[in-house]
Amino acid sequence: MPKEHIEHPDITQALKTGYPNMIAQPEHFGTDIMDTEILTGDRYIELPGGELLLERNIEDYQIEHLGWIFKIAD
Repeated sequence: MPKEHIEHPDITQALKTGYPNMIAQPEHFGTDIMDTEILTGDRYIELPGGELLLERNIEDYQIEHLGWIFKIAD
């Protein structure tokens, strides 16, 4: 007598209808000057030329675009 194939109900449902969106995705707002996606609710800075910069990218921007060098005093 063959064994019956048992499958978890969530897997069966996913195979029938596709995977559900388990987490609501924030809306896309744009992309900053560092080519990082900005999502609704992110904190950003508008630069003088109109470009956008995510707040968390400030240090990278200062290094890559302004040539700043961060050092530690001995």
